[in-house]
Order: sequence, then C-alpha cells, then structure tokens
Amino acid sequence: MVRKHNNQLPTNLPQLQNLIKRDPASYHEEFMQQLKHFENTLEVFNLDPKQPHKTLDDMVMFMAQVAQCYPKELENFPQQLITLLQKHNTVLENNMRMTFCRALILLRNKNLLSPTDLLELFFQLLRCQDKALRSFLENHIITDIKNLNSKHKNAKLNTTLQNFMFTMLKDSNSKAAKMSVDIMIELYKKNVWNDAKTVNVISTGCFSKVTKVMVASLKFFLGKDPNEKDSDDSDSDDEVNPKEVAMANKVNKKTRKREKQLDKVKKLASKAYKKKSAAPTFNFSAIHLIHDPQGLAEKLFKQLETTNKRFEVKLMTLDVISRLIGLHDLFLFNFYSYIQRFMQPHQREVTRILQFAAQASHELVPPDVIEPVLKTLANNFITERNSSDVIAIGLNAVKEICARCPLAMEDDLLQDLALYKNYKDRSVMMASRSLIQLFRTTRPELLHKKDRGRPTEASEELESINYGKLNAKDYVPGAEVLLEEKYNGDIEINSDSGSDDDQWVDVQHSDDDIGEDLSEDDEDLEEEAESDKEENDDQKDKDNEETGETENVSEEKKDEPKKPVLKGKRKLENLKQKKENAQKISLERLLTDEDFKRIDMANVRKQVFSTKKGLKRKIEETPVEAPSELVKLSDIENIYKKRKHDKQTRMESVKKGQTDREKFGYKDGRVNEHCSKTNREKSKKKNFQMIRHKVRVKVKRSFKDKQIALRNHLLKLKKMK
Repeated sequence: MVRKHNNQLPTNLPQLQNLIKRDPASYHEEFMQQLKHFENTLEVFNLDPKQPHKTLDDMVMFMAQVAQCYPKELENFPQQLITLLQKHNTVLENNMRMTFCRALILLRNKNLLSPTDLLELFFQLLRCQDKALRSFLENHIITDIKNLNSKHKNAKLNTTLQNFMFTMLKDSNSKAAKMSVDIMIELYKKNVWNDAKTVNVISTGCFSKVTKVMVASLKFFLGKDPNEKDSDDSDSDDEVNPKEVAMANKVNKKTRKREKQLDKVKKLASKAYKKKSAAPTFNFSAIHLIHDPQGLAEKLFKQLETTNKRFEVKLMTLDVISRLIGLHDLFLFNFYSYIQRFMQPHQREVTRILQFAAQASHELVPPDVIEPVLKTLANNFITERNSSDVIAIGLNAVKEICARCPLAMEDDLLQDLALYKNYKDRSVMMASRSLIQLFRTTRPELLHKKDRGRPTEASEELESINYGKLNAKDYVPGAEVLLEEKYNGDIEINSDSGSDDDQWVDVQHSDDDIGEDLSEDDEDLEEEAESDKEENDDQKDKDNEETGETENVSEEKKDEPKKPVLKGKRKLENLKQKKENAQKISLERLLTDEDFKRIDMANVRKQVFSTKKGLKRKIEETPVEAPSELVKLSDIENIYKKRKHDKQTRMESVKKGQTDREKFGYKDGRVNEHCSKTNREKSKKKNFQMIRHKVRVKVKRSFKDKQIALRNHLLKLKKMK
C-alpha cells in the first residue's frame, strides 16, 4: 500500500499550487486528492520520525501555500504541525524541522494561527541542538513581537509571553535560557518591551547558574552588547593588551609565533579603535526601573562573596553593584571593606576597581565608612615610593570619591594631599590642583588659607555641608540679576528733569571701578563708625568726670578690630538682599530661555570674578562641574602628559620650523649659479662605477709602487723640459 502511494506521487505541485491560487473552486478535487495523500504520508512518517522524508517536505509547504484558499479543509493542519514538533522536536532531522517551522510562520503571516501558540512553541524549540534553527527562530520571535506592538501595545500578549520568558530563564537547558535572555534584551533595545517588568525579569538572570546567562544579564545593565564576542561570554582566551604583547615581544626571544600574535593583537586593537569612533548606544535607564534595588544589590554582593567565577565576571558584578549603590543611594557598608582588598597598584584592572569605589560613593553614606577607603588610597597609591602615574591615579580617585561624598575627607589628609601641588612631575601636580579646586567649591574651610584662592561671590554664598542636610532652595539661584537688568536696561535717563528721583545712574562699571567703589564704601562706613565711637567715648568721659567715676578700659578691648566685623555684617546683608530679590523674581515672573541664559552667565561671573577689586581668577582656578551619575574611567586615568605625536604631526612641526630659514647644507659659492661646475663637483653626482678607477688610487700603495710612480713622474718632467 505504501509503495503504491510512493509510486503515484504527483510531480507538479508548484504548478498545481499556482492554479489553485488563481481559481480554488475549479481545482478542489485535485486538492482533496493531495490532502488525502498528505494524511497517508504523515501516518507513514510518524512510524519513523528520525528519517528524512523529501515528499512530506514538499507536501507541507504546498499545504501551507494554499491554506488560505481552503480554510475549512485545512482547519486542523496547523495543529498537526504543532503536535508533530512538540512530540518529535529533538529527534527530527534538521532540514525537516526547519521546513515545519517555515510552514508555521507562513500560516502565521496569513493569520491562520494565533501568535501565542506559535511563539510558545518556538520558545520550546530553542532547546534543540541546531544552531541555524535557533538563530532563525530568534529573528522571527523578535520580528513578530515587534510587529504585534507596532501600532499599539498588546498588553495581554506581552504579559503572557513575559511570564513564559520568566520560566524559560530557569530552564535546565543553558542554550534555551541564553536565547530567551538575548530575545528580551533585543526587544528592550528596540523599545518594544521597555517596561519595568522586562527589566526585572532580566535582573533575575544575574543569579543564573549558567555563566553565559549571568554575563548577558550583567552586560545589559552595564550597557554592553551581549552578542559581542569577547572574553567574558565566550570560550576564547582572555583579552590581550597590545602594550603587554609588544613589550613581551621586545624582551623575550623573538619567534614566529610571537610575531604572528603581535600582528593579530594590532589588528584587533585597530578594529576596537574604529568602534570607539562610532556613536555610543549605551542606555542606563534600565537600572532606574528596578523595583527593589537594595535587595538586588545585597543578593549580588552575597553571590560575589561566595562565587568562584572568572575575574572578569567578578568585575562586572562589582560594576553593577556600584552603579546600583550610586544611582539609588543605597546602603551596603560591606562593599567598601570588600573592595579595599583590591586597592593595590599591582592589582589587575585596578583603575576599574577605583572607578567602582567612586561610583558607590554618595552623600548619604556615613563619612566614617568611606574614610578608610581614602586612607587606603593614600597609603597604597599616594606615596613617594610609587611612580608619578600611580600617585596621579590615586589623587584622581580621591577627587572622584570626594566629589560625591565630600564629608569623608579630613583636614589633615587633605592638607597632606594638597602639598603635591608643587610636585616635580606635571601629572601629580595637576591632579593635586584639581583636588584643591574641588574643595574650594565644596568645603574650603579644610584647606590652608593660601590654598583657598581669591574669594568670589560664589564662595561667599557657599553654605556649610552637614550629613543628611538637603540643600533645596525655593528660588532660582542667581535670579536677582534679572531685577538689576530690568532697572539698568529698560529705564532711560531723563536729563531734562531737575528732580533727583527721576534721574537714573548707569551702574555698568568696569571691574576695577566696582572694586574701588566697594572699598570706598567700606572706608566711609568705617570713618562714620569711628567718629560715632569717638563722640560716644567723649560723652562717657564727661559723664564720668561729673560723677567722679573712672572707667578702666582694658587694652584688649581698645585693640579689638572693627573692620572685619563691619565687612562681615555687610556681606550678610548683601547676601540676604540678593536672596530676597531672587525669591521675588522666581515668584513673580515666568522665566524664559533667555532669562535662564542670563542667570547662567551671572552665576559663571560670580565664580570667575573676585570680590577684591574685580580681579579675575586664573583658568585653572575655575570651578569644577557637578559630578555625573556614573564615573568615567578616563577621569581616573586622566594623566597630564605631553602626548606623543604621530609622524604627520612631527613633519608639520619640522616644516613650520624651516620657514624663513637659510638652506641647510652645501653653500654654492659661484657668482652665477647657472655657470658650469668643476670636475670635482660633477664627480659627486656620477655613478660609482664611473669614478671607481679614481677612488682606487687613494688606497695605501706599497713602497715599490711609490718608486715606480716617482720614476714615471720624473721622466715626465724631463720630457716636458
């Protein structure tokens, strides 16, 4: 019976397929014959599903192509394929399994199959040992879910699939779990599943027993591509540093293997440099969507203490924990004591470890918790026994930590670090000065008086920093400048009017005039105060003489300075007045973009101009910017050095130095440069073979050769006579 059907197989399925699509009613009988033949072939195939069956492949694709023409007759056809794949998915031949999946996708595109049934089946098929099939299914799942949410979010479908994804992450098959994580990450990047539930489902992958799933989840929160083939999630060797390979090739014995390895590393380094020039696609908003960041950080830290994973995986875990602590202001005190163990100059990837310590610092951490970290940095890095680069990196790390938690610094330690501002190496000097500049704008009282710089309006407006104090203002700082510009710019001077009230004075002075006016006002106030004091003293003396009482005034009271007290009172009054004006402007006006620009310029002017006679501060004394959420590795590795120029830059500098300079080398002494040269000058440009016989004469001759030459010379002279 089976052989009879195999001998009577139709050979024109593509032609019949085209005819049915044009006129389904006319070829109904032929289709029914093919349907009956398909059912018989399927029964035969179920007896031995391991063997490939070319006829069944053709019949399945034929039925899928004409399914929309006969929906009633092929009502059970999708379920037959789903049942077949669910029952024999691991034993089917690769090509047949791929054919069945293509047929189901074709039916799904024709809306003959619900997306939930198909996607759940494809998630189960990710367990198959077929790399091509898994890649094919991954692309389809991502595309299908993206198309389903293109017009509007399908919340019911998304919830169902996300719940199924959550179960897939805990699957015993490592490849299926890894593929499900990759699908969710890709959907998040495409802004299809960018909600908090997806992020929290991916966060559970950080605790997976499968290393690749854990690494992919950690990289998601670090903003790296999980599909990138690097040393962290592949079986390849550790990533090699080009500088280390070049140095090893110089020192060690030169072999062909080492030369090939050096060439390979150079090519990889050039590719990495090209990738850096591209625009970054990092997205750190995923960390902000975590429901329980404190619990996640504690679980990750507990896993870190007990794990025996590779060092690269530990670094990624430390990075995620530090970002969680810094962004959400968490409390995880054991993290700082744990990371102190790795703060050694010889430690591998020590700059990244310092970066993690800075990222995990924030204002709510008690100062006595971060203080040991600073002391460890000072003892291990900022010492004379280390190189200048190590000292500079340590100072940069201290600066980044103190920018986020300034209360952790003590005055003794800061003053010791400030002494490096006169260090012989430029990198250490600049790092120390940047640390000094940071504390000028945060806690200037910790510095020596000579290190605080010239006082400015911004430094006078600084408020003391206390632990847990929230510096929230009910006004826009610097908004008082809008009130001044309103009076100075909008009102004109009426020169015809004789009254004093109608006359306005232009207050736009230069910096020196401002300083002189301020000093003159101070002197006037002091003279008035002194005259009042003298009058009061005279009046008291008269009263005492009349009553016969004498008043003994101590020398300390007489010598008590009055000028600082007056200046301090005046500063407080000015600050109070500016604050009131800023509050008035902030409440009464709707600020525009132009107003905010003026406010920003005024705040910059406060930070640059000194209060003493309008002097400007130096460029390196300009205030630092507010710290960002994440610490850049370049900020810690920022070493001020004269960079090595490439060949093109060196040639440009050489040519620039040669301009307007006399030509170097042989100077032609001829009056007319176009006249002929001597034979000796011409011989310098001739080929060596042409003058070889003349050069040979210069070789040292023997005594007999000299006798012969002398005889010939004398004979020649005799003939000439």
